[in-house]
Amino acid sequence: MVEITTPARGILGLSAEQVRQVLSAAGRAPSVHNTQPWRFRLTESAIELHADSRRRLAVADSDGVELRMSCGAALFNLRLALAVAGVRPIVQRLPDPRQPTLLASVRAGSAKPPTPEEAALVSAIPRRRTNRRPFADERVSPAHRHELRGAAHREGAVLDIVADPGRLAKLAELSTRAHRRQLADPRFMAELGKWSGGTGPRVDGVPARAGGPAPGPRDPWVLRDFTGDRRPEPAGHAGFECDPLIAALTVYTAGPLGDLKAGEALQRVLLTATVHGLAVSPVSHLVEIPEIRESLRQVVGGRRPPHAVLRFGYGWPVVGSPRRPVEDLLLPEAGPAADPSWHRDDPGDPHDRSRLW
Repeated sequence: MVEITTPARGILGLSAEQVRQVLSAAGRAPSVHNTQPWRFRLTESAIELHADSRRRLAVADSDGVELRMSCGAALFNLRLALAVAGVRPIVQRLPDPRQPTLLASVRAGSAKPPTPEEAALVSAIPRRRTNRRPFADERVSPAHRHELRGAAHREGAVLDIVADPGRLAKLAELSTRAHRRQLADPRFMAELGKWSGGTGPRVDGVPARAGGPAPGPRDPWVLRDFTGDRRPEPAGHAGFECDPLIAALTVYTAGPLGDLKAGEALQRVLLTATVHGLAVSPVSHLVEIPEIRESLRQVVGGRRPPHAVLRFGYGWPVVGSPRRPVEDLLLPEAGPAADPSWHRDDPGDPHDRSRLW
């Protein structure tokens, strides 16, 4: 465990307690199966974000896309927390090809007061939840749809809300096919069991209390949820909503950089949803099987396959997932060779980012 220490002038001009606060905010980002696959290194001039490849899902995320997106969400929280602390973050993404796990380096620009939007979004960080339970049968308002699209656009992404019944039917069919594929894969099921449904004192993974109820045969958007604790739903809500709002998130940038930026855009969308009282649940299985993801691209009509598919609605409060202590997220000051997460099973070129995961 590494403790937070700061030089006399601080890190990015922040005290040790302020550094702890911004790292805590970063560590509250969403991640696939709540794996929290990020680590941070503190230097006198920067906060570095590293991927912890030991926490990659080898089956569900064999190419590391979801790992990098998760780290992108943590990077957005870090940017936001720094802005609210009065630091204008200057971000270098993928700054050093000699360090494949180094995804971003954040330095301080000129002092700048936070905007009202930044203050609202940072206040939503501890309130944001992945809501795997049924939502109300109430349409998401046009104003809220506009806010969600705008949040994605601010991060250079597109949030395509799928409203056409024909496209929705095709997506529902793809969702069912993807679910059945994963359900029939014993390696996937073993990996899922490792990270979800637990009841012990873990600081990662998805506990049973955070799961949703068993979906019915006509609930294609929530078939992936195997972690439910089967608690009764609020009165009048015996099943999942009939007409959820489904949206696909896409970025224009390809490769690892695109994955990272997609995670940043995703987190801005999720926090914006939280600010406006919306519940959100990912439909992860649609993007985890390559051929399904390509079919999804064709249905959505984008140039690139979507990075995420999301279900939005108005829900009831749910419990949060556990978080790792800040000290567990810190790397020592030594170079990348001292980082045990700098590892992969493939012995190929360690400078080839496309093969890292």
